[in-house]
Amino acid sequence: MYKSFYNLNRDPFEITPDPSFLYPTKRHNEALAALYYGVRRHKGFVVLTGEVGTGKTLILRCLLQLFKKNDDVAYAYVFNGLLSPLEFLQYAAADFGLAASNKRKNELLFELFRFLIDRNSRNLTTVLVVDEAHLLSDSVLEEVRLLTNLETPQAKLLQILLVGQPELDRKLDSVELRQLKQRIAFRTQLAPLDLTETRGYIENRLKLCGANSHASEMFPSQTVAAIQRCSSGIPRLINTVCENALIAAYAKKLRSVTPEIVEEIATEFRLSLASPPRPEKTDPIDESEMRKAAQTMLEGSAGEMKGSKLPKTVATDSRRVGE
Repeated sequence: MYKSFYNLNRDPFEITPDPSFLYPTKRHNEALAALYYGVRRHKGFVVLTGEVGTGKTLILRCLLQLFKKNDDVAYAYVFNGLLSPLEFLQYAAADFGLAASNKRKNELLFELFRFLIDRNSRNLTTVLVVDEAHLLSDSVLEEVRLLTNLETPQAKLLQILLVGQPELDRKLDSVELRQLKQRIAFRTQLAPLDLTETRGYIENRLKLCGANSHASEMFPSQTVAAIQRCSSGIPRLINTVCENALIAAYAKKLRSVTPEIVEEIATEFRLSLASPPRPEKTDPIDESEMRKAAQTMLEGSAGEMKGSKLPKTVATDSRRVGE
């Protein structure tokens, strides 16, 4: 509706997690590096947490796109955290391409172990990705712990990525799950954007959609500051505010979004001014390895990710690559 008025070629503030819009802040780089490094070095178990809307699923989609470009990586993607232990194993096994229906738990584990042994013998990497992991019950998390026992004397057979909201951290820190906690190789967290990152985030999206020299004019400094305050630096909320602010400014034939428009949008959406808690310090990764992993991720996102379409179904999203 407003694209021609602002000389844009696509909508810059869609809330869907499109990898081509990745804005690599320092924290996002660290998270990408931790996930990539953990899988590539067969560390076994990596955890990513962050508040709602901070970009966890976007990072996962970037990572999965890179996995699909490597013929030595196969992954299963489980995004339903409200499963029983048996349903969880069935879902994961089926997503790896194994026959899982009507099988008992011991049969599933045997098939999965045989599958992993075969892939390991061919130097192939196998990854289980669990999104919305904060919804997993303690009994399912215990099954996850047992899956980490699938190993040879030299390496973990299955790489596991758990991704979820901060509630997942609290679960993993509980006494009942201390055995699982001790198996975590890396824990990393996403933070809300600060003012400088918010400005860069907005201008990056506008430039990707055709705005060049006028990107900063559309959202002046005072307007960006108002957006950062009302969104608390949460990327998803920044998108919502900016999208509605552009519509309101277009209706008034304004070339620049004013702070007053942002405040009106914030009131309509009942956005709180309270900032979410900042994340704790994450586990360190070797600096040279992190830079190498982050560079690989960014090169991928800047190249083949740009303009690419993500699969619409889990069935096409999971592939037994290299088999």
